[in-house]
This record gives sequence, C-alpha cells and structure tokens, in this order.
Amino acid sequence: MKQYIDLSHVIEGSLITYKGLPPPVICDYLSREASKKFYAEGTTFQIGKIEMVGNTGTYIDCPFHRYEDGKDLAQAELKKMVNLPAVLIRAPYQKGIEIGMEFFRTVDIARHAVIVHTGWADFWNTDRYYSHHPFLSAEAARYLLEQEVLLVGIDSHNIDDTRIHDRPVHSILLKNEILIVEHLCDLDKIPVDQFLFSAVPPKIKGMGTFPVRAFATVDPP
Repeated sequence: MKQYIDLSHVIEGSLITYKGLPPPVICDYLSREASKKFYAEGTTFQIGKIEMVGNTGTYIDCPFHRYEDGKDLAQAELKKMVNLPAVLIRAPYQKGIEIGMEFFRTVDIARHAVIVHTGWADFWNTDRYYSHHPFLSAEAARYLLEQEVLLVGIDSHNIDDTRIHDRPVHSILLKNEILIVEHLCDLDKIPVDQFLFSAVPPKIKGMGTFPVRAFATVDPP
C-alpha cells in the first residue's frame, strides 16, 4: 500500500502565520448542546464556524494572489495540484538563507513539482520563524521557470525575501501559472528524493490563496 506523509501545519485559533495578519477565529455556529432540540434523543451535531485570512497555516498561492487578471482558486486546475511527480531539494538554512540556482542545477527537476526542504519549519509558531528566513533568489525562480516546473513548495515563512518589498519569486512563478505552496512541514519525514505531491484548496471564486492539506505519496520500503 502507498504511504501518505502529511506536510501541513495544524490550524488553530491562536495561530499567527504571518505577522500583521489576524489569527483564525474558530467557534461553534451550532453547538452539540444547542442541537439537541432539533434531533431525537441521543442525536447531536456540531456545525463549526471559522473566520480567517487566506494566508493561514500551510497554503497555496494561485496567480490571482499576485495578479488581478490571474486565475483564482476556483479556476485552478486539479492536474496542477494532485499527484504531481515531485523532487525534494535539500537546502538547509544553516548553509545560508538565500537559495540560489546552484541547488537545482544538479537535479532533474524539469516538469516536476519542486519541494524545498530548509528545516525552517522547526521554528513554526515562534518569534524566530517570521524573520531572516530562507527564500529563493530571483535567479533560481527564473531557472525553475526555464525547467517548466509544475509547482514550487517550501517549508519556510515565505518563498521571497521579506526583508525587501519586491516579491520577484512570486511574480515570476505566478505570472506563468506555477503555483506556490508555503509553510510546509515535516519534509524530513519523506524517505526518498522523488515522490508524488498533492496540495488541494477549496474551489473558491475571488481568492488566490487558501490553506491546503498537503501530503506526499511514496511507495512502501
């Protein structure tokens, strides 16, 4: 049987994913206690309610996130998000936070999802997570585009350098409909360098970013 490895952070009420953006509010719309009056004895239900920004937890970026005329979540094609042949790139943050083209040139990444393992997820939900994080260089993004990669994921706070106001990696990839998944985790649990990657959001019109349940599919040892 196939092995599935969850690569997503848990979303909970206190979670700050990006400084300056609010945490989600998760509560009952209909509690189990309140539902008793609608159903037979011993039958209860809970209907939950959540209020949150799209950039919460582990999420996917579609072109509409960056470009007004780009495809939104409802227009994103499943073939660009499900069972993608993927390559794991190891770029540990201890070797430097800028991830340049040299990390990708020696690996066959053409027409693959490229998943970058930096180890930064170890600092998730701590003050350190939000600044001086690993990011891809613009040169690396252009190389990924040349290789016609399918999707790019990273276990860091942002695929771009947030110390500056430009976002060249988002701009290059999303302009060319290469989707981005940020805030991945547990990439160290993937036992192989090649696997299948999936990250699917709800089908929402008018939004370009939303949480996903990202996971790797690998053959058993």
